[in-house]
Amino acid sequence: MEHEIVRTYSKPYKRFCLALDLKNDPELIAEYLKYHSPEHFWNVIGEGIKKAGVDVMDIYNVDNRLFMICEMPVEVDLEEAWQKMGTYERQTEWAALMSKFQQALPGHKLEWVKMNKVYQNPE
Repeated sequence: MEHEIVRTYSKPYKRFCLALDLKNDPELIAEYLKYHSPEHFWNVIGEGIKKAGVDVMDIYNVDNRLFMICEMPVEVDLEEAWQKMGTYERQTEWAALMSKFQQALPGHKLEWVKMNKVYQNPE
């Protein structure tokens, strides 16, 4: 298992977990993963994510399922941040490109779906 970086924040933060599927095609999945590698990711997209107020956006995958973690200060609204991101340079182009790899979760629209927390380790 890969070691995860632990982040420390000086102010209250909130976390959202979201899911989306990729089309179940090994070549498309490989291409999607390539676009998210450090060598091929569009820096302007990462800059837009931060500019919108999302300090952390991590995406994980298993098979064709994607899992995203977003962390931001409590005063940042996730929906507003998504809307802002869509207005920034090349975001529409990136979204259109990524849509060729993605498919909706069963029973949902083609979009990232917020997940519900089902367990938290007691303090």
